[in-house]
Amino acid sequence: MRSGAGILLEGLGEQGVTTIFGYPGAAVLPVYDELYDSAIRHVLVRHEQAAAHAADGYARASGKTGVCLATSGPGACNLVTGIATAYMDSVPMVALTGQVPTMSLGNDAFQEADITGITAPVTKQNYLVKRTEDLAGIVREAFFISRTGRCGPVLIDLPRDVLETRIEHDGEHPEPIVRKGYRPIRRGHRVQIEKAVAALEHAERPVIYAGGGVVASGAAAEVVALAEASLIPVTTTLMGLGIIPGNHPLNLGMPGMHGTRYANTAITECDLLFAVGVRFDDRVTGRIETFAPDAVIVHIDIDPAEIGKNKPVDIPIVGDAKAVLAEMLGLMQKRRERDAWLSRISRVKAEHPLCCPTDGALRPQRIIRDLCSLLGGTGIIASEVGQNQMWTAQHYCFRRPRTWLSSGGLGTMGYGLPAAMGAHFARPDEPVCVIAGDGSLQMNIQELGTIAQYSIPVKILVLNNRYLGMVRQWQELFYDRRYAFTDLPPMDFVGISRAYGIEGETVEAGEDVRSALSNALEHAGPYLVDFRIEREENVFPMVPPGAAIDAMIDPGAG
Repeated sequence: MRSGAGILLEGLGEQGVTTIFGYPGAAVLPVYDELYDSAIRHVLVRHEQAAAHAADGYARASGKTGVCLATSGPGACNLVTGIATAYMDSVPMVALTGQVPTMSLGNDAFQEADITGITAPVTKQNYLVKRTEDLAGIVREAFFISRTGRCGPVLIDLPRDVLETRIEHDGEHPEPIVRKGYRPIRRGHRVQIEKAVAALEHAERPVIYAGGGVVASGAAAEVVALAEASLIPVTTTLMGLGIIPGNHPLNLGMPGMHGTRYANTAITECDLLFAVGVRFDDRVTGRIETFAPDAVIVHIDIDPAEIGKNKPVDIPIVGDAKAVLAEMLGLMQKRRERDAWLSRISRVKAEHPLCCPTDGALRPQRIIRDLCSLLGGTGIIASEVGQNQMWTAQHYCFRRPRTWLSSGGLGTMGYGLPAAMGAHFARPDEPVCVIAGDGSLQMNIQELGTIAQYSIPVKILVLNNRYLGMVRQWQELFYDRRYAFTDLPPMDFVGISRAYGIEGETVEAGEDVRSALSNALEHAGPYLVDFRIEREENVFPMVPPGAAIDAMIDPGAG
């Protein structure tokens, strides 16, 4: 006889789960009792939101499905922001939540919340398990749905009586039910692929526009091979950084609101836009009718709902990016010389490089570049959201996929610190750094307790300007510098970190940046550096909201 909680843990083990991020409560005590003797490692966070973000970071860094666990009611509700973050960025995650006994459902019992109803808009699928006999199959199906097709979070809600009930269980796990309508297409349509190949071979000014779907499918090598074989420049979204090495001559950097001028120029002037694993997000496209206005558009995506959703497409291909690109590469026959197009892009690169002031002041751009230099292409970088995120995306030279963790679609402040914790457990031999703003860091600063408890050697680099920096920047540029409620009081982050037992230092001069970063990276355990950067430093270039992407504000250009 096995309890539902035991069957749950057995099912997780069958799915290869080695680590769970969670926080206990009465409704999930049967699960925690099983975890007490389990080979599965449980990481005790200090807030359930951090459990979801840590599972997200684990999944992004490893390519596996992250798992988080919370009790019923407020515990489950605290997962919602992290679940929504994973949903917007197509991250495979299974969230396990406790629930009141089935006989109490709907009676407003203590710590009852309709978590399946609450999370329906931000999960691929969710389940309220009402019979212990159904649990094994549901676990297998949840993982299958989470990590196939367009990845995403799945939630399993577990009433306490379902977890406590004991049934005859032979250890057999039924195959997942393939639900009606859920049949992800891996291989693209051959005719459409042939059309895309012909369009690429005839284009004079093509651009590859690659995003998170390429990372999810493991298709980075195929993108680079296609670019090199056909001499096509590549721009990668915020979610796609690392697909092509940052120092590759065909890399255009990131497009969009805070992208490079040369990426935005290339998209505006191209005659073919080869989009793969992207969703034509508004922060990338700006005014949609001016985005690649004269281009034939090829769009490859595993999710048919994304194709044509925001931008009309000439050659749609539904399928897995890796499978489709591999087939395309096998069909490519002639290499088109594109000297004039590459020369045009090189001129724009030379005329409009990303600006990194060299005046000796404590500048965030220099901190990011020095960190990149010291790490030498190794390690994993997580960021919070805001100016710190954009400076990192612009100035860090990512060389591999799955080394950049950031909340793109939802833009969740408080994501970076717990995501970095998850990344460490996914890849414990890699150095992990989190780049944070002083505002974002305070969203989940209690996770310093988790970092200290487990001696997680994450390096926390605070770009501290005592503002909610990105909002303040918008107030400066578009609201006549009326800084309404974005000015933050001074905070002794090093003092706070030391209260948790974490070493750190404060840096106030540009000349001390490199030595402080070296101290952090060489320290065996966690370390925090509080960089007191220029208070009103802005992220440039920038496309004003509602403008075309080639209408960039760039005071430092030229």
